[in-house]
Amino acid sequence: MDSSSQKSETTSPQFAIDATGLTKRYGELLALNEVSVRVLQGEVFGIVGESGSGKSTLLRLLNLEETADSGSYRLNIEGVPTADLLTLDRMSRRDIQNRYLGIVYQHPHLGLRMHNTSSGNIASRLLIAGERRFEMLREAARTALTTSEFPLDRMDALPVELSGGMQQRVQLAKAIAMKPAVVLLDEPTSGLDVSVQARVLDTFRLLQQETHVTTILVSHDLGVIRALADRVIVMRHGAIVEAGLTDQILEDPQEPYTQQLVYAKL
Repeated sequence: MDSSSQKSETTSPQFAIDATGLTKRYGELLALNEVSVRVLQGEVFGIVGESGSGKSTLLRLLNLEETADSGSYRLNIEGVPTADLLTLDRMSRRDIQNRYLGIVYQHPHLGLRMHNTSSGNIASRLLIAGERRFEMLREAARTALTTSEFPLDRMDALPVELSGGMQQRVQLAKAIAMKPAVVLLDEPTSGLDVSVQARVLDTFRLLQQETHVTTILVSHDLGVIRALADRVIVMRHGAIVEAGLTDQILEDPQEPYTQQLVYAKL
């Protein structure tokens, strides 16, 4: 093998996520229509579109909460089977979800037990890994909450007693407690005050810079996408209408639909 081919191999991109032709129907509704995404290891990959565009459906499929009607989905992650994940049984998919994926939902009640303590929510995630020692669970919860910049003097507070921004920080701590290979963010700043949004975004940005965790970010807010995402896809009616580098898409959109989205925010 010559040096040029060696260089080509060593510098070729490493994909953490490779999903091809994902299609999903709910009755007569075609929610996803042959959607394909490839996400590089360590990048922040944005998904934008209006309500009903299919972006949240795509995120649920990538989180293995649901299965596609057709298509394939592979994770290039050590420990994960190389087979198409959509062909695995439900228990195997659940194990991969618990061990290698972390998610922050738009609505905290979807990701948290609101009447369990904040530290208890994180401990419940760690129990999946088999840890049963109280002090180890406690310390791991402290570490995760510190990383998400949550005040430790509130770690035993119930999420229902916390502000929306603090609830999102607990969700983030729970998502990263198992040191997942992929973190999925579903409209993580929606409904938060602008100042709180900025602090939560700073936390996400710092976490990604420190850990280089592969991140999927779903948002209708182009400001959030601009602040965090390296590349972005634009979705409409369950299909991808435009894809590229974030700056390229937001500064010089080519498709009329993308132009409408961008110019509506100006």
